[in-house]
Amino acid sequence: MKRVRVIIHGKVQGVWFRGWTVDQAQERGLDGWVRNRRDGTVEAVFAGEDALVDDMLQACWEGPEPAHVSHVQTEPHKGELAPGFHQAPTA
Repeated sequence: MKRVRVIIHGKVQGVWFRGWTVDQAQERGLDGWVRNRRDGTVEAVFAGEDALVDDMLQACWEGPEPAHVSHVQTEPHKGELAPGFHQAPTA
């Protein structure tokens, strides 16, 4: 079981990135959440089977069609997560 926190940089707000992330994570059966940050980035936590989390991380480099991702920063996440994947309020 892999758990990562990611910060996605680039043109990632106002392009349906959060909704796309929810759809993609749910399709992979991941737990976690995604939210906009006031600095213009998108933050997410993904938890699940290693290969599925890795696949989601790779997908984050693409995002939905109008997005332009310049950098995906990752670090391990040790906190507890509720089952399922959802969109969280802006931080």
